[in-house]
Amino acid sequence: MTSRQQLSFPRQYARTQRFTLGAPRAFTVSPDGSRVAFLRSASGTDRTNRLWVLDLDDRSGTARERIAADPEALLAGTPEELSAEERARRERSREGSAGIVGYAVDGAAELAAFALSGRLFTAELRAGTARELPVPGPVLDPRPSPDGRHIAYVAGGALRVTGAEGDGDRELAAPEDGQTTYGLAEFIAAEEMSRSRGFWWSPESDRLLVARVDGADVQRWWIADPAHPDREPSTIAYPAAGTPNADVRLYLIGLDGSRTEVVWDRARSPYLAAVHWSSAGEPLLLVQARDQRDQRCLSVDTASGETRLVREETDPVWLELFAGVPALTPGGELVRIVDTPDGTEAGGSARVLVVGDRALTGPELQMRAVLDIGERDVLVSAAAGEAAESPEIGEVHVYRIPYGAPEAIAGEAGADEAGETGEAHAWGPERVSEGVGVHSAVRAGGVTVLASARPDVSGSVVQVVREGKQLAVIASYAQQPNLTPRVQLTEGGAHRIPCAVLLPTGYREADGPLPVLLDPYAGPHGQRVLAAHNPYLTSQWFADQGFAVVVADGRGSPGRSPGWEKAVKDNLPLTLDDQIEALQALAGRFPLDQSRVAIRGWSYGGYLAGLAALRRPDIFHAAIAGAPVTDWRLYDTHYTERYLGHPSEAPEVYAVNSLVTDDGLAEPASQARPIMIIHGLADDNVVMTHTLRLSSALLSAGRPHEVLPLTGVTHMTPQEQIAENLLLLQVDFLKRSLGMP
Repeated sequence: MTSRQQLSFPRQYARTQRFTLGAPRAFTVSPDGSRVAFLRSASGTDRTNRLWVLDLDDRSGTARERIAADPEALLAGTPEELSAEERARRERSREGSAGIVGYAVDGAAELAAFALSGRLFTAELRAGTARELPVPGPVLDPRPSPDGRHIAYVAGGALRVTGAEGDGDRELAAPEDGQTTYGLAEFIAAEEMSRSRGFWWSPESDRLLVARVDGADVQRWWIADPAHPDREPSTIAYPAAGTPNADVRLYLIGLDGSRTEVVWDRARSPYLAAVHWSSAGEPLLLVQARDQRDQRCLSVDTASGETRLVREETDPVWLELFAGVPALTPGGELVRIVDTPDGTEAGGSARVLVVGDRALTGPELQMRAVLDIGERDVLVSAAAGEAAESPEIGEVHVYRIPYGAPEAIAGEAGADEAGETGEAHAWGPERVSEGVGVHSAVRAGGVTVLASARPDVSGSVVQVVREGKQLAVIASYAQQPNLTPRVQLTEGGAHRIPCAVLLPTGYREADGPLPVLLDPYAGPHGQRVLAAHNPYLTSQWFADQGFAVVVADGRGSPGRSPGWEKAVKDNLPLTLDDQIEALQALAGRFPLDQSRVAIRGWSYGGYLAGLAALRRPDIFHAAIAGAPVTDWRLYDTHYTERYLGHPSEAPEVYAVNSLVTDDGLAEPASQARPIMIIHGLADDNVVMTHTLRLSSALLSAGRPHEVLPLTGVTHMTPQEQIAENLLLLQVDFLKRSLGMP
């Protein structure tokens, strides 16, 4: 490989935003199955997303794409301007593209609403016309009513509504002060609960459920830009572990101005985790206790605002949140994902789908999310569980799971009733996706949009399917990477840790053992070992610089079982033990030189890299810690307290898990390993204080390290030149530290 070729991948990777630009996403299928709306930019280097529609014609059997909204035309070529609130929303969702980055539709998927440059636009998806509505801004999160007659949105912290024709704009809920907002998700809901919205239309389109967030008690942090001392620091309300959260309430607000507070025991369950409101029944709320060991599904009386307990769940460790649930079937049965004992002698656990009081899956599958609820079945995302016949390393599939009264289906499938024991019904799950890969889906009107990422193909292939017949493939304009990962998926160690191993392109056995680079995330909610192509592009590039790269997902990572994930309770360093176990197990099967081992990671992976260099210098000889969490007291409440508890109740747990306490710097300075610490000065998720405290502690302990501050960079690194040079600087550091030419 020439020097020119080596340098080309970082530039391509940065310019294409990890090869995501030009790929279709954010699919919506109309209820009548006649069209699919989606977002896509014009090329693999174009950041501006357009809103597209794919028309499906059953009579001719053809499908035709057309643009429904083009930001360049709508903004008349003027540059896009983002408000501070919109930039914060995009940071929470890790959105790095431009143009139309999100949209919402009415019940018939006839009308779409979206914001551009803080202005409100609509697109008539059937007619193919788009226009701006004159409303106050900057506009956030516009959403049409189910009947398509109104659009609700947030501006200036107030919830407003306007007619779909741009008439009758008015304020429905105004903030009482500068610390209060209506209709927006608070920081931890968007960052940790995957709840990015703060209002929900009624099925009748006559009122809304609206979240009121009062952040007055949340501590304020000030993030300065040292490169621009003339600018005032930005202020953020950051609920660090052990400190007050925002006060979140919920109101029923009518288009006629009526207002009723929704009442629940907020002292017991302060977290509003999810809201579901469909024509199948009363609105559902999922509320959690602060320690996340107790959560309650409540129904709302829309006349009085009173709530009724539908289901309560408890767990001695913590309760996980899942996309798509709780929800109701069209017949009004509650749909949940539940962690249960798996019924085996080993006493493991399973994550099962429950409809009503019936568990419809068992330990052979681990539920990930509910994708759609139909009249007779539930569409889910799931991975093979510990009871599966084969491990299916890194695979995620889409399944159709029938439901109904067992006695009604027994004649067709010979089913027996099953309770919440993990025992699956005889009529069982049906896999919808095919082939090795990571699959996801959207479904409505008998049409399924199935996106499949596979190990042998770059990006994802998006098929539109009806009754098992492919109607169309939605084209991707994403660039093809100029390298191909040579990934080997396997398991390592007594714990059967999922692993991916990558060797240099053209490597021969005669070349001998290679310096090792561990490239994990390895934390909760972050699976890195996936049966797909693009997740390993950077790892392969590092391999081509002369490394054997190992990616391992140990305990704490999602996918295998609830017990696997919850093993890290109070003990995050366990994730480092599993990295070492995988490394040592793989050394007998791959050319790994254990005398030269490095580790790199970002965010939780950065914490893990720091942990490796500080606590196991006998194993690791260099580390790159990107945006590392170093003191868990500085990270947010919902994430941190789930794993480590409340700091006032368990200070010793925080000390053991920290990088900047005596526990964190336990090894003698004589065994110090070189560490490169990288951090964005504008990061409002893992703030720069983490790196500064670690650097100070390392300096006091006499340990060598390098700090690379990134001016104007947040927790993401979307800037092209920065992203490119970061890869090059990391390779230089690793080669210097490991004595490589």
